[in-house]
Amino acid sequence: MKKLFLGLGLVAGTFAFAQTSPKFGLKAGVNISSISDDGYEDAKSKAGFYGGVFMNAPLSEQFSIQPEVLYSQMGAKTVGTYTSSIGGNTSTTKNSASLNLDYIAVPVMFQFHATPNFYLEAGPEFGFLIGAKAKGDTTTTTTIGGSSSTSTESYSSRDMKDNFSSFNMGAGLGLGFNFTENFGVNARYVAGFTDINKKNDGSDGTTSTNNDNNKNRNNTFQVGLSYKF
Repeated sequence: MKKLFLGLGLVAGTFAFAQTSPKFGLKAGVNISSISDDGYEDAKSKAGFYGGVFMNAPLSEQFSIQPEVLYSQMGAKTVGTYTSSIGGNTSTTKNSASLNLDYIAVPVMFQFHATPNFYLEAGPEFGFLIGAKAKGDTTTTTTIGGSSSTSTESYSSRDMKDNFSSFNMGAGLGLGFNFTENFGVNARYVAGFTDINKKNDGSDGTTSTNNDNNKNRNNTFQVGLSYKF
């Protein structure tokens, strides 16, 4: 909760730096997210949604600060096929799974306006996990003596929130173009800094992390539209 107040405090604090009246707006678009490092070598990117509100406060003619509060879908998906053979019998197993991580994200972007319409931006992003679910299926095909049989086991909406850290932090780098004073387009890449796995204190007083101490980080590419009031 303290981290949530910290992120929101940065949003409110930007009013003090504004040289002119800030503008408020809405933004929404598509996330292409992935999970990097240990344990997710076979992971693929997955598409998600982001949307929320922002405030753009000019600091000078060329610089402004833009804090945002967004609902952001992250995660990854995996697809793997494994085949084993014993004698003349063959078994092929195909696994398909999707991990959906939902965050309330609070980016604070510092923007440099190279032209009145085009800008570059960079800044930190603070994320607060509100949901984590997994779904997928396993299909096994067994061939014995020339005849085959197939079975499928599926699961959906399996709650995984207890396995992941409630806080996520990254750094964003992006660019944007304003077609008019009200409408614009923005693209941004957010690289995660913190391990998304949840740390647990062991009975001996040491700290351990789920997934055999693997360290995994969110990485997200975003593209979307914005509207200023």
